[in-house]
Amino acid sequence: MSLLTVLQRVRLWLALLVVAGLAAGFVARLGGHAGAAQTIWAAVTVPVLVTLLAEIVVTLRQGEVGLDIVAALSMSAALLVGEALAAAIVALMYAGGQLLEGFAERRARRDMTTLLSRVPRSAMRHRDGRLEEVPLELILPGDRLLIRRGDVIPVDGRVAEGVAVLDQSALTGESLPVKRAVGEAVLSGGTNAGDAFDLVAVHRAEESTYAGVVRLVEAAQASRAPMARLADRYALVFLGVTVVLAGAAWWLSGDVIRAVAVLVVATPCPLILAVPVAIVSGLSRAAKQGILIKGGKVIETLARVRALVIDKTGTLTVGQARIVETRTADSIDDDELLRLAASLDQASKHIIGQTLVSEARARNLGLALPTEVAETPGEGLVGRVEGHAVIVGGLHFVASKVGDAGMTLLGGDRKPGALAVAVAIDGQLAGVLVLSDELRAGTEQLLTNLRGLGIERIVLATGDRRDVARFITAGLSLNSVRSELTPDQKILVVLAERKYGPVMMVGDGINDAPALAAADVGVAMGAKGAAASAEAADVVLLVDHLDRILPAIAIARRSRAIAVQSVVAGMGLSIVAMLAAAAGYLVPVEGALLQEVIDVAVIFNALRALRG
Repeated sequence: MSLLTVLQRVRLWLALLVVAGLAAGFVARLGGHAGAAQTIWAAVTVPVLVTLLAEIVVTLRQGEVGLDIVAALSMSAALLVGEALAAAIVALMYAGGQLLEGFAERRARRDMTTLLSRVPRSAMRHRDGRLEEVPLELILPGDRLLIRRGDVIPVDGRVAEGVAVLDQSALTGESLPVKRAVGEAVLSGGTNAGDAFDLVAVHRAEESTYAGVVRLVEAAQASRAPMARLADRYALVFLGVTVVLAGAAWWLSGDVIRAVAVLVVATPCPLILAVPVAIVSGLSRAAKQGILIKGGKVIETLARVRALVIDKTGTLTVGQARIVETRTADSIDDDELLRLAASLDQASKHIIGQTLVSEARARNLGLALPTEVAETPGEGLVGRVEGHAVIVGGLHFVASKVGDAGMTLLGGDRKPGALAVAVAIDGQLAGVLVLSDELRAGTEQLLTNLRGLGIERIVLATGDRRDVARFITAGLSLNSVRSELTPDQKILVVLAERKYGPVMMVGDGINDAPALAAADVGVAMGAKGAAASAEAADVVLLVDHLDRILPAIAIARRSRAIAVQSVVAGMGLSIVAMLAAAAGYLVPVEGALLQEVIDVAVIFNALRALRG
């Protein structure tokens, strides 16, 4: 059981203990046992006070001054002067507030374990003519591994047999798969998008690229600037005002009860309760829109962001290749070219082939059954469709089958980052399908709306090539475009933007995880992104819509504004009540009950964060 779980259970039992003690004390008083009632109320207050004092010692050692000191003073003073009921009421307010804040943190993180499934834990190793599944820590340099379709590459290595078709979008930002032939290097963290192949390990798992990225995440998290709770920023001033008023009341009147009444009514329950209620309400509202925000500190910081660093592949772009252009010979139209190519590609598991099949089905094209299919892994395939001899593959593969005639015309210039798939029919080149990753729809409007929410700087940071990045972002209102970045260089971009204010980083790949961890607020595309980025981030978009960051910021700002309103109103009312108590118009129990009325008012105000 984790320390956090133990702490939450302790807080729950303390709150239940105080509720039971208050009820038992009232029963005893109604039965004519006033002394027993006082004893019961004092007894249930002491465990809360002891726990509170222990927490105060820990925070003071860390150099932090929180609201807990005012609550401890009021409970202690009430017990010393025999106002046990007032002390118990304060104990209930404090224990309940702590329990509610802990609930906010727990609820925000409860779904995170489902996002970790991508991390490899074992691998298939060749040993004595058979395959064995072994934990990653047992893999040594020189071991021969079988990498199956869909497997995440567990260690850095070299292709030993077969052709590796790798989806490295999560690792490098490159949206299209890459091929690696026998002897070529393969980085850990990519996904096998083609047929199974053999890999010879060149590093241990802990020395490989993926492990290095994880270490960067851990280092970035450790160096992240602390995010103070909204309530604690008011604590020192409020503590000073409380002590001065209580001391003045005692000194001027000579009545210690007045000082105790001031302390009791000053217990900062509007801060202890209103802030977590507003934050929990904001978290709940965000979750309903597919936005997972990991806790109250995050939502407070999200409300103050001024700079945005954003990844390209899978974030600013769709992250999946699509047909963006079709070039055909005069003898065939676009749809027929795609229909025949996709019909043949039904026999292939290659990621590009499956993209063509999906596109054809999206256009409601009737696909035929291919026959006599022969595939060259990573290159292309040949076969027959409705009596036609069809060849689909890379330009060089198709040219090797039908000659170079027409290749210059049909396979000419294409935009950076695009991939050309040639199609030959009955021995003649029939056309070329150009695939590319594209910007998400409404990207420029999204950037405009972000600036309307107060984002002053928007910077693209990608591991993709400079020409691809420049082409994709042409016409977008970005302040800067940074390309060909390694994971540690992305961290430097985030840190450089801090001079403009709190920085939000949005990404989806493994290579984004360190920068997400280093940012003041990291936002991960959790629907399709890598588990490493979702784990490192503070906010996870559970639906694949980048525009969800708009309501995320809006909800955070509204929740924080409502929390501040509740705090200011509650503190204002508390100060008025403190003055009344200092003048002798309120005794400690009346002050505690009045404080409860104030609490109810500010909590109802805080609950407005649940509404739009």
